[in-house]
This record gives sequence, C-alpha cells and structure tokens, in this order.
Amino acid sequence: MASTDLHSLHGQTALVTGSSSGIGEAIAVELARAGADIIVNYRGSADSAKGTVDSVEALGRRAVAVQADVSVEADVIAMFDQAEAALGPLDIVVSNAGLQRDSAIADMSLDDWNTVISTNLTGGFLVGREAIRRFRKKGLREDVSRSLGKLLFDNSVHQRIPWAFRVNYAASKGGLRLLMESLAQEVAHEKIRVNAVAPGAIATAINQSEREKPGGLDAMLKLIPYGRIGEPADIGRVAAFLVSDAADYITGQTLFTDGGMTLYPEFRGNG
Repeated sequence: MASTDLHSLHGQTALVTGSSSGIGEAIAVELARAGADIIVNYRGSADSAKGTVDSVEALGRRAVAVQADVSVEADVIAMFDQAEAALGPLDIVVSNAGLQRDSAIADMSLDDWNTVISTNLTGGFLVGREAIRRFRKKGLREDVSRSLGKLLFDNSVHQRIPWAFRVNYAASKGGLRLLMESLAQEVAHEKIRVNAVAPGAIATAINQSEREKPGGLDAMLKLIPYGRIGEPADIGRVAAFLVSDAADYITGQTLFTDGGMTLYPEFRGNG
C-alpha cells in the first residue's frame, strides 16, 4: 500500500511544464522535497532548466530536463515519451507553462491573442489529454498512491477576476478553469484526480518591473488583504499537497492561493 505519510510523494514521478524558472521551478522543488522524481520541462533556456535539475538533485531526487513547446502537439507527445524513457511512468503531471502578451484591446494583435491562448489554454488541453492517456496506460500503483494519476493546472486569480488590458490572458485562464472542471468530471470514476491552484500576485520575473517601479509595490499590496506578495514556494507547497494522498478526496477544485485577493478588498466597507 501507499506510504502511511499521506503527504509523501516517495516512489512517484512528476512532470512539471514550464519548470525552468518562477512558479514552475518552485513546484518542481516542492514536489521533490516531498519525495518525487521530476521531469523538468522547458521551452527556451537549457541553463535555467539545469538550475532546477540541480535543485531537485540536491534534495536527493532524480531529475531530467526535457525541452518542449506545450502549444505544439508533437512536442507534447515527445515530451511524455522522453519523460517515461528517462524516469518511468508518470504519477503526477503539473501543467504550469504560461505567458502574457499585454495590450489594450484596440492595439492587441491576432498574434498576441493566439500566442497566449495557444500556450495557456491549448497547451493545457494538450498536456492534460496526454497525461490522462499515460495514466490509463500505467495503471493503478497502490504501493505509491491511492490515485491512478494526479493532474494539476496552474491557473490564476484571473480565472475569476476580469483583467482589463490583458483580455487574452484572462480569457485563457477562464477557459482553463472549465477545462479542468470538465476533465475532472469526465475521469474521476477512473481515480484520476484533476485540480488547479490559482496564484494571486507572486514575486516572479513576470511582474518584477511592476513591483519595482515607484509606488508599484504599494499599489499591488492594496489588492492583497494579507499584506504581502506571495513567494513561488507558497504555490509549490499547495501543489505538493493537492497531488498527495492527503488530498485524495479533492477533485475538480481550484485552491486560490492569493492572500485574499479574490475577496475584492477594494469593496471592504463599501458594499
């Protein structure tokens, strides 16, 4: 049977897309800290991916970097093939890769729209579909987990909160919510669990310029009742919980990890 420590991921292998930096890197590290071996997916920087591999190996776990663009079907299938060849069948898949191309609606090009939708939403579909196929092929391994497989999406508070000047990003994340919930509904009877974590403002390179400009950090903090910017490890720890047997009765759910941003603090006292 699986470990009596329900938070343990020992004996399991996880693929984390977009894990060469930022939130994806933190998720990979926290899954490794819980005991999993890690496939580190990257699109561009092999050096950054090596940094994540080194961090995982420093925790005593195995790690392999695999290059793939999640918006390309052939790349996704090849990524899973390489992952299984390197570390064996996958127990956990985290669809994390995402990007932004921001502009006002009148200035947003079709390419800006398609690039974001292709990576954030179509990429989630391709990774999720392949994960479910591979979980079915692998079969249930009760010695390591109660679930046939765990699929986790890294979504955003903007699956709920509209985001002017970033309609492509918000639309991709809103779509990802129903992709996750619909997949969970479809495969729950197979003991495949599908969930999401939805970060709020997290200190990564994607918002560094906004945080560092005059007054930028204070403006962000006004939107966060808890009074701090999140760290990537905050998301990594939530991810490690959601894919563990401690969360075995959770499926089709989004865990907002946002310091209260989705509480709409600007309405406090003004409802």
